[in-house]
Amino acid sequence: MTRLSGEDYNPGLLSQPPSSSASLASPVDPDLRNEPPPSALPGRPMRILMLAPEPFFEPRGTPFSEYHRIKALTELGHHVDLVTYPFGSDVRLPNLRIIRSARPPFLSSVRIGPSIAKLALDALLVVTAVRQARRETYDAIHSHEEAGLLGVWLARRLGIPHLYDMHSSLPQQLTNFKFARSRLLRRAFEVMEDKTVFGSDVVITICQDLQDHVHRMGAGERAVLIENVMGGDVEDPPQLTPASIRDRWQIPANAPLVLYTGTFEHYQGLGLLFDAMGIVATGRPDVRLLVVGGRPEQVEAARTRALHAGAPAIFTGYQPAREIPAYVAACDVLASPRTSGTNTPLKIYSYLRAGKPIVATDLLTHTQVLDLDTAVLVKPEPALFAAAIRGLLDDPPRRERLGRAAAERARARYSRESYVARTRLAFERLAAAAAPADPSSRA
Repeated sequence: MTRLSGEDYNPGLLSQPPSSSASLASPVDPDLRNEPPPSALPGRPMRILMLAPEPFFEPRGTPFSEYHRIKALTELGHHVDLVTYPFGSDVRLPNLRIIRSARPPFLSSVRIGPSIAKLALDALLVVTAVRQARRETYDAIHSHEEAGLLGVWLARRLGIPHLYDMHSSLPQQLTNFKFARSRLLRRAFEVMEDKTVFGSDVVITICQDLQDHVHRMGAGERAVLIENVMGGDVEDPPQLTPASIRDRWQIPANAPLVLYTGTFEHYQGLGLLFDAMGIVATGRPDVRLLVVGGRPEQVEAARTRALHAGAPAIFTGYQPAREIPAYVAACDVLASPRTSGTNTPLKIYSYLRAGKPIVATDLLTHTQVLDLDTAVLVKPEPALFAAAIRGLLDDPPRRERLGRAAAERARARYSRESYVARTRLAFERLAAAAAPADPSSRA
């Protein structure tokens, strides 16, 4: 893995791609065109230019998804040049090269979701991506999130196929993150999503709701459903044990322990969880809630909120991804209190594999993966969520049954083997789109 910096480039030589629909239909640019590469055939390794408008790597949703996608691609023999933000930890994988865009002087991080900061970072990512496309020859473009439209434009200019990795619906992000209520902005996002999906040769969707969404758009033939079954897991061996987790955070060995892992964005429902745990603690004063994740300022705000609710919460802040399985194993009940959105939380797949009982809200975000055989599902109300947690804490045999069923579901439906196989299918379709048409098939 090689790390390059955007500062190595001269961005003044480049301009951003046109935004009009006419530009997306433009012929191949003779200055950018790649010669038809022999590797762009089904079953052969491809050189992929991947565009990821996120801090890679950070332990949160989309970067985790990108990490596992890249890992599967490199295992399948493909080479990935990843153009990404200037923030994040370097990851060492065979056949992966990380190329970072320039960092604006006023930014040292970026929060999840749409923001003004992301506009500046995305503009610099455009410069770096176009520069890299001019420097080297690629067989395909693979873009994530809002880089999809750039990927479509760039692939057409290069005369190569494009794959869009659809982690969410762009218009829905405006609602999920409460970014803006402007109808005009929402319509702009809808047009952007439409041009991205229909301009792509293959669209990967990461949950059933997005797969259904692409079908409703009329582009179902392009879509391949590849759920994020690896969740937030990485394959580095953990250094901690369940016992050491309890020791580190001064949790008695016999104390009932409920776990939440993930980000602290408002849609995750932490307020619901704190209120519920305050109720549980009135009847089970020995119970503890272990909360893993969150930026320092988020943790302080959440600590105040939990104290107000009477929740016996212990906050760890961000922890290395490799240690998360030990945190999961140390706990008795796993909670996912998400209150909005439709994408399946990555933690759900990790929770299933852990073989521990799950309490989650009875919303599509969970029910497209979980059911009553594998989890306790309740309406997003504190009293109901509390009753579900308390019921499991008081019923060890039921916890055991649900945990076994969850682990079996993970083995049967959400294995890494199926993930890699569907990744192979998506890229076989992409390579087929790049292959020259069979003259005998022409009229």
